Amino acid sequence: MQKYLERNTGFIASTDKYEQADKVLIGVPMDFTVSFRPGTRMGPQSIRTVSYGLEEYSFYSNKDLRDFVFYDGGNIALPFGNVEKSIDLIEKVAQKVLEDKKFAIYLGGEHLISWPLIKTYAEMFPNLVVLHFDAHADLREFYWGEANSHATVMRKVCERIGGENVYQFGIRSGDRAEFEYGKKNTHMYVNEIIEPLREVVKKIGDRPVYITIDIDVVDPAYAPGTGTPEPGGCTSKEIIEAVLLMKNLNIVGMDLVEVSPLNDPSDRTSILAAKLVREAILNY
Repeated sequence: MQKYLERNTGFIASTDKYEQADKVLIGVPMDFTVSFRPGTRMGPQSIRTVSYGLEEYSFYSNKDLRDFVFYDGGNIALPFGNVEKSIDLIEKVAQKVLEDKKFAIYLGGEHLISWPLIKTYAEMFPNLVVLHFDAHADLREFYWGEANSHATVMRKVCERIGGENVYQFGIRSGDRAEFEYGKKNTHMYVNEIIEPLREVVKKIGDRPVYITIDIDVVDPAYAPGTGTPEPGGCTSKEIIEAVLLMKNLNIVGMDLVEVSPLNDPSDRTSILAAKLVREAILNY
């Protein structure tokens, strides 16, 4: 595993012992297809750095990170500008994580990183369900002529696992064709998160679940540090509630993407992301 990674500062309370850890954090600093404001390759390290401003203890869960053994492996060493090779490397890392029977939280990076991750997890878990939290539908077949884009990622996922296995929450942006595709092919909850999620959690049962959270599902008043901010989103309190609502599902993997610290000098986007990661470590 270590041959693929570069490690700097780890997440608060993380261990250096990969073999002993049940859970791992892996940064995926890919930022090649972002269509508005670049900077998400800085996201993983920013989330780690600000994590030291949080408590190890969570009053939400009554659990403490110091009681868990989890490993922060650093970032995947990706070749700048090479989308195809980067996708291949991300797949290799995900395959190794699954071979080693670790639960991974992947830190983006742009949303395209979810494609090789979900593709790899779908090979291991044929009955996979994807829960997608985002401001954007990401259901385009091509974006500016490119099939590999952060705007096409969920379309690719739908084509791989079937749209009936994809649940989309908080969607409030996309072109007409994306919304038409979503209404016909996925479970799309437009501008809604908590209430539909309560019902979906009951419906899924024990099926394997992969969670992908684009931080721009949160209103830019709470999370301005992202590449394509979209007004009208949920609050930081609501996305924390959503993460906690999923704690009893059979979650097999997760990513949190599109944190762009260059666009948020206050660091509140990274701090929110770090808090979501803390709750995921404690509960998933």
